[in-house]
Amino acid sequence: MDRFLTADDLAKTLRQDVREGLEATPKTLPPKWFYDERGSELFEEITRLEEYYPTRREREILIARAPEIAAATGARTLLELGAGSGEKTRLLLNALNGTLRSYVPVDVSGDFLEEAAARIAADHPGLEVRTVVADYEQHLHLLPAGERRLVAFLGGTIGNMPPADRLGFLTGLRATMGPGDALLLGADLVKDEARLVAAYDDAAGITAEFNRNVLHVINRELDAGFDPSAFEHVAVWKEAEEWIEMRLRSTRDQTVRIGGLDLEIAFAAGEEMRTEISAKFRRDRLEAELGRAGLALAGFWTDESGDFSLSLARPAA
Repeated sequence: MDRFLTADDLAKTLRQDVREGLEATPKTLPPKWFYDERGSELFEEITRLEEYYPTRREREILIARAPEIAAATGARTLLELGAGSGEKTRLLLNALNGTLRSYVPVDVSGDFLEEAAARIAADHPGLEVRTVVADYEQHLHLLPAGERRLVAFLGGTIGNMPPADRLGFLTGLRATMGPGDALLLGADLVKDEARLVAAYDDAAGITAEFNRNVLHVINRELDAGFDPSAFEHVAVWKEAEEWIEMRLRSTRDQTVRIGGLDLEIAFAAGEEMRTEISAKFRRDRLEAELGRAGLALAGFWTDESGDFSLSLARPAA
């Protein structure tokens, strides 16, 4: 295991993100802090909901297209950013079996990453599995090089970045890529507003609990006094930006003390705090954003319903 991110690093970043986000107008919190153990469990529940289509649709594409992707890339190294459990990645690993020599999963949680990597290593005894604990938004330049790398960034996570951050991330990734490398990018597509909102505001309330989980994380890690029940979950489609916003709306006037920051933050009744954006894409927009980062679109696939996409991109000449 390569470790470029320690528990102290995470704690420092959390303190910085919470202070800057809650002192801003309007208030914001980054979505990466949803994912403690409970948050990860809740997200796994979300992926199984009828309303939440992206995970199923991306898997559908991989089942149909993984052999084609493998043939097009001939990858010897599969590097996965934000690897998580690696379940969808198994479809790529199986398809790449003829050429692949190493698998490099990258994530911020070392314990979770190690467990998932051990399961994959047990199922692929000839494969070198090298885990990397890192924040892919900060440590791209530190990630392992390799011959004919396929960099996988799945799940539509690219949509959680605002446009300027997306460009910076893709440009930074392009700078690490050699002529034989490729990027496999999962991105959700623009569709009917009602379906989009439902995917982020399910009838069972699991996404609402997931959204409020960020307050539990801050309470635990920063000695804060948030009452999660005093915040309502909100999901809104922003037509101009073509993204979903998840927010937490204060149900009353309240002041929250964050002991770990020696900070008091006031919320007015009805005040909303943004906790996530999830941008949706069109093919021409994806191709243009990749082009600005120095990447050329080499393949584009959707599921049968046209809900989700996988793009294959290579360094532009």
